[in-house]
Amino acid sequence: MSDVTLAGIEAAAKRISGAIRRTPMLRPGPVATAALPDGLALKLENLQVAGSFKARGAANTALSLDPSALERGLITASGGNHGLGVAAAARAAGVPAVIHLPTSTAEEKIKGIRAFGAEVVVKGDVWDDANALALVRAEAERRTYVHPFAQGTVIEGQGTLGLEILEDLPDLDTIIVAIGGGGLISGIATAIKARKPGVRVIGVEPTGAPTLFESRKAGRPVTLDRISTRAGTLAPRRSADMNFAIIERLVDDIVLVSDEEMRAAARWLWFEFAIGAELAGAAGIAALLNGRVETGAGERVCAIICGAGLDGIPGHGG
Repeated sequence: MSDVTLAGIEAAAKRISGAIRRTPMLRPGPVATAALPDGLALKLENLQVAGSFKARGAANTALSLDPSALERGLITASGGNHGLGVAAAARAAGVPAVIHLPTSTAEEKIKGIRAFGAEVVVKGDVWDDANALALVRAEAERRTYVHPFAQGTVIEGQGTLGLEILEDLPDLDTIIVAIGGGGLISGIATAIKARKPGVRVIGVEPTGAPTLFESRKAGRPVTLDRISTRAGTLAPRRSADMNFAIIERLVDDIVLVSDEEMRAAARWLWFEFAIGAELAGAAGIAALLNGRVETGAGERVCAIICGAGLDGIPGHGG
């Protein structure tokens, strides 16, 4: 059973209100270059502190710690965005942070983490490798470890995004959420299903890292043999029991998109709105553009642009 609750998410919203931004909701209306739902809205978490929704969970965790745990400093492993969020939260609290990253992490995210004053360790092929190193160091140096997706305070912080979306879109029918380890969709699904059970929650994973997709097929968390996506923030080989339990109970479906489809969606976001999104941030749009999520006439759909990046900007992102 999960200890993530609506009450915890509501408490997190109050706790972090001065530490994060209330990001805008964009209603693009009809566009000439793609067939998308007329009722589409984009939640622009790419404009969040440190460039993604991860600032919510990191801030909630830091503000929930007792002083002694906070003063020992924070440590985590990340594909990039969680590291940025933890580094920003540590800087705001005036404590040191160590961020372990896999070698696949985008250079701009490494530079951003260092700009917040955190120590960066780049080692390991994928997040799971970097995380193993972070856990060893956390124990050896008695630093406070912050899990990127399988920690109650982190998930409840991410869930505050669901509360904001329902406040802005009370008639919401469907929400589309990118999945890495599953912290974001776990928090959002908990908040939204508690407030409005009829909303359809759809997760999106890369074809090269279908961690939760395969776990749902197996009926339990599974470890992928390999990762072959360039969407580093969506690329753990394994999720966790608590995330799987929430997702299995509350998420209606998980669909898959390729790196090429995410990159095309990121380019579309840049062309239409000058939104700079990473591959993960464009995953929901990729699912819509490629028909992975079916929508009906008049359906009110929200896609979360969950992270900033250069992947859609000509001359950047590979």
